[in-house]
Amino acid sequence: MRLASLSRVVDARPLFEHSATFRSRSTQGPIRELIPLIPTRVRRLHAKHFHKHQPQLSLSTPRRCSLIPAVASTQTRSTAPLLPQHMSLVAGPGRGGFSQLPVELQLCAQKHVDYIQSLDTRKDELEYWLTEHLRMSGIYWGLTPLYLLGQPDALPRSALLDFVLSCLHDNGGFGAAPGHDPHMLYTVSAVQILATLDAFDDLEQRLPGAKHRIVIASLQKPDNGTFAGDEWGETDTRFLYGAFNALSLLGLMHLVDVEKAIEHVQSCANFDGGYGTGPGAESHSGQVFTCVGTLAIANRLDLVDIDKLGGWLSERQLPNGGLNGRPEKLEDVCYSWWVVSSLAMIDRVHWIDQTKLAEFILKCQDPNMGGISDRAGDMVDVFHTHFGIAGLSLLQYPGLLEIDPVYCMPRDVTNRVLGRTSK
Repeated sequence: MRLASLSRVVDARPLFEHSATFRSRSTQGPIRELIPLIPTRVRRLHAKHFHKHQPQLSLSTPRRCSLIPAVASTQTRSTAPLLPQHMSLVAGPGRGGFSQLPVELQLCAQKHVDYIQSLDTRKDELEYWLTEHLRMSGIYWGLTPLYLLGQPDALPRSALLDFVLSCLHDNGGFGAAPGHDPHMLYTVSAVQILATLDAFDDLEQRLPGAKHRIVIASLQKPDNGTFAGDEWGETDTRFLYGAFNALSLLGLMHLVDVEKAIEHVQSCANFDGGYGTGPGAESHSGQVFTCVGTLAIANRLDLVDIDKLGGWLSERQLPNGGLNGRPEKLEDVCYSWWVVSSLAMIDRVHWIDQTKLAEFILKCQDPNMGGISDRAGDMVDVFHTHFGIAGLSLLQYPGLLEIDPVYCMPRDVTNRVLGRTSK
């Protein structure tokens, strides 16, 4: 296999990636900025060459998703010493609340814990280093589902904290890995990781004043309220949402022009009720999440045409239960988050068939090695594992902790950080 082909295999983009050249499977239509999805044919090529010889891969490397019916497991691997052997890792994933689903369609909770724990164990392999640009996002994608599965300590806290702080630059931004340039997206992931680990005090102890030096507010454009991703100036509603997400967690929203940013979000609204990357851009489920999430953080959901947006989002469901990002596109597990979180923010989740969506997600599990893929038959990866489990949490799947639809973080974490009272 040529190196050029291998480089295509690992060209997966992180959540809110800053490249403007990644396109969807179709050769037509707008850029698919929000979806770090390896094309299916490349995934299968990758599986053909690597899967049989690599049972454990790096944080962002996918693995073939089996079509064998899923069976829940409660056993721990001997290679995962971080987990006490006597503990029941996940309480009652089972079928409770989904009795109409086949018995075999259960959440493979322990397998997913094992899968995520295994991702950082093969540092002697080329693929680990070819996916270095995904490291910070990969940690966020792995840590959040572990928390939702009731295993917040399944990854070593001190090692995670050391890694995050090693990516902090003197200018206040975080890179994807040590030595990588700082960017808004990795800075947001770093803040989310620190919040989940309850590590803001650790940050202050190790680097006094660092919390207030994290550079986000300075990236706002004063003329239109948008935010740039980095010093090169690319703007996008992804960055605007990311800025609001991180700044609100840090308690620094007073540093930005909120009203100017809200005006920009309003300008991105379309006749169909959805939102695009900018004024006049096609509606996309991912961009809907960023815009509605921004409005939710600013307490301005009154500006949303709820029924029109709810109708457009509910039309994203296909006959097999899965959701797509825009009309005439394939279903994908990650839209279980982008679509359903937006519906949750406007209280319209009941407008879709939740049981069929849960069944679709469960069919995308690998019951042998763990992990979730974009759709059944494709390779699993930590990105889709994260959003698959997050989607099930939004659907109130038994045994999962509640996720905050605005922040894509565990609800009790955002309650703690933002000082809210748990429901």
